[in-house]
Amino acid sequence: MRLVNAAASLAALASVIDVHAFTASTILSHRTSSSLLLPAHISTSEESPRNLDNFESWCSAYGVQKMDGIQLYTEDGLDYQLVTTADLSAGSAVIFIPAEMVLSSSVIGRELESMSGSVAKAVEKLGKIGGAGSTSKFYLFLKILMEYEAQENSAYLPWLDSLPRLHFSAVSMTDFCYECLPPLVFNLSRAERLKFDNFVQVLKNVDLVSDAVKSNEEVLKWAFNSVYTRTYSEKEGQYEGDVALVPYADMLNHAAVPETELYFDDEGNCMVYTLVDVPANSPLRISYGDPTNPSFLFARYGKSNTILYVLFVSALVYIFDRLTIYHCAFSGFMDESSPAGFCKMMDIPKSEENVAMGMDPTKMLFYHETGDMSQEVLDVVLYAKVLSDKKYTQDAGDVKRQFYEAHMSGDEQTKAQIHEMYRYEVMNEILNHCDTFLELLGRLEEKGYSKSFDEHPRLPVILQHNELVKQTFIKVKANLEPLMEQYENGGGGVEWYSDDSWGEEYVQEDEYYQYGDEGYTEEYV
Repeated sequence: MRLVNAAASLAALASVIDVHAFTASTILSHRTSSSLLLPAHISTSEESPRNLDNFESWCSAYGVQKMDGIQLYTEDGLDYQLVTTADLSAGSAVIFIPAEMVLSSSVIGRELESMSGSVAKAVEKLGKIGGAGSTSKFYLFLKILMEYEAQENSAYLPWLDSLPRLHFSAVSMTDFCYECLPPLVFNLSRAERLKFDNFVQVLKNVDLVSDAVKSNEEVLKWAFNSVYTRTYSEKEGQYEGDVALVPYADMLNHAAVPETELYFDDEGNCMVYTLVDVPANSPLRISYGDPTNPSFLFARYGKSNTILYVLFVSALVYIFDRLTIYHCAFSGFMDESSPAGFCKMMDIPKSEENVAMGMDPTKMLFYHETGDMSQEVLDVVLYAKVLSDKKYTQDAGDVKRQFYEAHMSGDEQTKAQIHEMYRYEVMNEILNHCDTFLELLGRLEEKGYSKSFDEHPRLPVILQHNELVKQTFIKVKANLEPLMEQYENGGGGVEWYSDDSWGEEYVQEDEYYQYGDEGYTEEYV
């Protein structure tokens, strides 16, 4: 829940900074100040560095306001993040970005459709080929391309030149990279690539962009990645379905437990406020999505090339083990702060009853540090796998139906009794799944190391992701094997069922589950 309401948020910010008033015509018609040293041309080549020389001056000139102590910080000139050098109390509005600087898909969509009828036709076609859910981001994708083509005539030039060029997202991977991905990430990555392909397809008939830009895959991927890795949606105050690119606020990094959140007021101004007390010399971060499942974040954001550079220098592929990767550096990261990940069971049919039992990637979790698993893993494996072929008997009755009804009614005692009856079979199913998946990861690892990192620069990121999953599965297996051995030796086993979970439960929804069901149910090819 937001810690400050709309009026208090704006009042808190106004009490410590001078909030300037800007009209839409000011920011959209005024050209960048001639006092700034501007590039002759924005290069989108992956080798081109980000240029932040003019960025903060541009932000200040057009109304970005912030509390004293808030600043961009970098240790190497490559990796940037927002930090505070002053203590901040919870509920403080610390950054203000005027609505006229915010690229809102609702506003941009109306603007573009009024400029050309070809935009509405492209959006209609996008819906027909299955991309209706991406319409808001298509508007922003098109806007970025138009501003890029305007070059020095774009009011957003310094911001565009500050954006990352090198991305490690699914859209930027080579075909061989896809071959090294485990099933869930493969399907998530393929879904991301399909979005890009759909954008390129419908862009062909839009007359607001030149043919030269339409045919430049490097520019198209840069624009797509800029939108998909830097936008905000579903924040308080945003219109339903609205997606926004917010200069300066897009420099907030990701954290599983963030320090800040965004809020949009009735005029469309964006404010960043603190969720907790933040001590001086701390980063300011926001959550990009579900911290229990890094696979979606990996497919969407990839990882920073700063860390890739460290890899090449040191020749230690797993030097990443405990590093924190910042989104603002090169628009990507592998979120190792996630407490848990989906258990990767993708062979369970998505029936209404299985979903009611807990078949959801946000709930069926393996925990990275301990190898524990959530209660939903145990419930779903018992119901959908172990009890699936159990027949009605006169003595036991329909055990599967009994378990389902107990689950739905909250009868934990009956659930625990049935779990106890089939504990060995459940453990055996999960252990077999771990063995099978570890074998797959071994083959993928061998395949990945057979190729040159120079030819496939995103391979180290994939290998890191696979290693994180591998170590989690190894811990789960290490927990199960002694229990299985104890059970097989006739000693039974420790009680493992509880109404909480076997291990900590951590559930949070994120946007992946709005469009990623195919990533959960599709067969890996």
